[in-house]
Amino acid sequence: MTTSSHSLTPHAPLQESAGGTLRNAVERLCAAQHDGYSRSPSATHQLLPSRDAVIAIVEALRSALFPGYFGDRELTEDSLRFHVGATLDRVQRELQEQIRRGLCFACQEPDPRRCPQCDAHALARAGAFLDRLPEVRRLLGTDVQAAYNGDPAATSPSETILCYPGILAVTNYRLAHELHLIEVPLVPRMMTEYAHSVTGIDIHPGTKIGEHFFIDHGTGVVIGETTDIGNGAKIYQGVTLGALSFPKDERGKLIRGAKRHPTLQDNVVIYAGATILGGETVIGEGSIIGGNTWVIQSVPPHTKVLNETKSTRIEAGK
Repeated sequence: MTTSSHSLTPHAPLQESAGGTLRNAVERLCAAQHDGYSRSPSATHQLLPSRDAVIAIVEALRSALFPGYFGDRELTEDSLRFHVGATLDRVQRELQEQIRRGLCFACQEPDPRRCPQCDAHALARAGAFLDRLPEVRRLLGTDVQAAYNGDPAATSPSETILCYPGILAVTNYRLAHELHLIEVPLVPRMMTEYAHSVTGIDIHPGTKIGEHFFIDHGTGVVIGETTDIGNGAKIYQGVTLGALSFPKDERGKLIRGAKRHPTLQDNVVIYAGATILGGETVIGEGSIIGGNTWVIQSVPPHTKVLNETKSTRIEAGK
């Protein structure tokens, strides 16, 4: 049987020399410190939250928040309560474990199996998160209605739940935000980055977003950690709500936690490709930010910001 030229199996004359190179590479890659971060946390019993487990939790929560749309599609009035209850019971146990892993990693406990404080905090925070789910569902209901009201192409609110990437991204964000508020490490960011990878919409879990929020199309939207968005905002694809600069301390290290991203008051509309930067930048209520604009200063309420360009000339073909 012939071996493909692309095979990873080395040719016989090279095996001996390659073995020494391999051993050397293994030793260097397994060194205690390299490239500014520690070697595998699991090698010191510090298990990180599992990305696959977090994704499974998000998908299960979507099936509980929107029963019949995701997961089991053949629910009846009699089976609905059982479905939601069984799903949340499973979520609570798995989420508690992922929270525990994040807490133990953050507190640098050498062996997370011997950290009763993290166990207790994980139990309490998982319970607090579940207690907030009805409010999350209420907020998502306003987002679904905003999507339907804001897009004439939508045939029903159900279509926006099933099909719109903005609803998926905002669902993950609202779940992650609740975990962020109760100071759960790692897991919230994993939730929003999962949505980012699927939709192209990047929302930091620390962002504050009010009711009736709609992202239309969505690809390329970036919303930074300290952004504050009021009720009724509408954002199109390619919008960046970012930082104008990153302040540093006297040692040249980034100052974390400062207000770096803009504030949008109620009922602001931002069209495709607009960039709004800076923690002191406030977009006033009811304002409209035109496409491809660059905004680094505050805008009064009920103002239009437009990008002045030369008019486009259209010539008939021959």
